[in-house]
Amino acid sequence: MSIVQNTLPDNPTKDDLFAHLKIKLGDAIPEMVLYEKAIVAEQIHKLKRERNAVILAHNYMASTLYHSVPDFVGDSLELSRYATTVTADVIVFCGVEFMAETAKILNPEKTVLLPSRAGCSLASSITASDVRALKARYPGVPVVTYINTYADVKAETDICCTSGNARKVVESLKSDTIIFLPDEYLASNIAKETGKHIIIPTALTAGQARTEAVQNSFIGWNGRCEVHDQFSVEDINSVRHDYPDVVVLAHPECKPEVVAASDMSGSTAAMIKYVQNTTAKRILLLTECSMGENIASSNPATEMLRLCSVRCPHMAEISLENVLWSLQEMKHVIEIPEDIRIKAHRAVQRMLDIG
Repeated sequence: MSIVQNTLPDNPTKDDLFAHLKIKLGDAIPEMVLYEKAIVAEQIHKLKRERNAVILAHNYMASTLYHSVPDFVGDSLELSRYATTVTADVIVFCGVEFMAETAKILNPEKTVLLPSRAGCSLASSITASDVRALKARYPGVPVVTYINTYADVKAETDICCTSGNARKVVESLKSDTIIFLPDEYLASNIAKETGKHIIIPTALTAGQARTEAVQNSFIGWNGRCEVHDQFSVEDINSVRHDYPDVVVLAHPECKPEVVAASDMSGSTAAMIKYVQNTTAKRILLLTECSMGENIASSNPATEMLRLCSVRCPHMAEISLENVLWSLQEMKHVIEIPEDIRIKAHRAVQRMLDIG
């Protein structure tokens, strides 16, 4: 698990925080901005102690937030695992709504706060009724649902997965056919890794028979991440032309042809580990641009050739200022109906049990 403020004192002042941010971000962000952010961060640390709160943050958070207030940062799998160990009364989740819901699924007795009602194009691409319809169409086929979904969708699922453990989850089911939802590209990439082909079903009219062959296949969905959908093979070729020695890392939510043209594909945690351990001098990250900034600030010896115009608009809604507001007002509180939470918990816990 990543511990962010490992060089900060337990009760950091604005001067402590400013000095820390200056070391991490001083080459990229003006000192005046860093000092203003340090003032806000100091107030957050104070309120965090008063509320007995813990702050969890996804790797896609803005760098001034990422390096100043979280207790733990990570990808969806790391944060899901850590959420099961939290002893604080309050969890402030710096991420999008489905992530905060996952924390609530695992911690029903705790107050989970989301600083902004940040959505997700992928999570919004599928509903619980869509999953029920697919299960009716393909009876008996196990359902794997990406963690990037809302609680009611997880409740209709046999097991959840993340981009970091999707293959392991699929292989654990030992099934010839899998319903894998909702990311079309992640499903395609994992299908290829496991020797299966993918089917994206079309809508059926009432009484129409199913005709497609489903043996040795993934039954997918047409959901996509609006960030990773923007990267192309042309992007890779252009960078390779100018920097022949570049190593390209792609998130598995990218198009299959983009993943195939890259040198490595993995979750955000896997990307971070790769950069930390590589001897490559130049890296191109095909993922959300704040993630690239956070990796660059923590690995100054490696040149990061990032396509930094691609920012998740939903993750960008979370700022230091609304984290402070969230703790001041104790909003937005995540609530999940208990019947849905129990079913969703089963799917998430099965994923965690796989390890």
